[in-house]
Amino acid sequence: MRLDDILKKATKEHWSTGHFNISNLEQLRAIMEAAKNLNSPIMIGVSEGERKAIGLKQTVALVQAFYEEYGIPVFLNPDHSKSVESAKTAFDAGFNSVHIDLSKLPYEENVKGTAEVVDYVKSKSPDVSVEGELGYLRGESKVQKEIIEIKPEDLTRPEQAAEFVEKTGITRFSGAYGNIHGIAANEPKLDLDRIREIRKILPENVSMVLHGGSGISDEMMKEAIKAGIANIHINTEIRIAYAEALRKSLADNSDEVVPYKISPPVIKAVQQKVEEKLKLFGSVNKI
Repeated sequence: MRLDDILKKATKEHWSTGHFNISNLEQLRAIMEAAKNLNSPIMIGVSEGERKAIGLKQTVALVQAFYEEYGIPVFLNPDHSKSVESAKTAFDAGFNSVHIDLSKLPYEENVKGTAEVVDYVKSKSPDVSVEGELGYLRGESKVQKEIIEIKPEDLTRPEQAAEFVEKTGITRFSGAYGNIHGIAANEPKLDLDRIREIRKILPENVSMVLHGGSGISDEMMKEAIKAGIANIHINTEIRIAYAEALRKSLADNSDEVVPYKISPPVIKAVQQKVEEKLKLFGSVNKI
């Protein structure tokens, strides 16, 4: 199953795929178990930092092993590749999805670099989906105690989104709709009308992506999916579930030194969080 076909179906039927980041094998196992249990297609993301921690080829091999064993559609995505070289390197290593994020660069540079990645990927593997990003997302993928204020100029303009898609050739569009990275002291308020306007103006073969899904209320998430979001990224909530469960497991088993005996509650906690999100997104039994 091609990722773009799955996302097109999700858009039409008003559900969303889930994209979850990993830093280690335990997180990957938890996410794959959740996807298998709920019969849901899944995207695995690794940021540039996460790629360095796990290893490019190692990540590809691990995801491929789970795919061969579980047989569910799983797409490995180089989340927020900050340069053309970074995106190309991940693709060449075997990633079957690509995300190039040059949104912090001037618009024309963003267009040029994103188009270069699209041309590179499509020349070698036309079925691989490429995501580009336009707009400024504040915050980081962690718990932030301060209030994050979003400025009007941060948000993606529909007309520019359409132009960006046309000039770059991407089939996944990520914009700024009031979402932020991480969890802040204030709850993000998505501009649902903006999502609807962008969805209306984009071609049918282009799906819409929501980054910074952690911390957004369930009701607002459901409305965003109805408005046209077909792929939602969750990272910080996964990290929190992992860290809290690990601290508890270590405290409850203070004399234990065998890692695989400490990790089962941690894997279970992450799996439960992922299953909760997949049910919220409506992606259960969509394979």
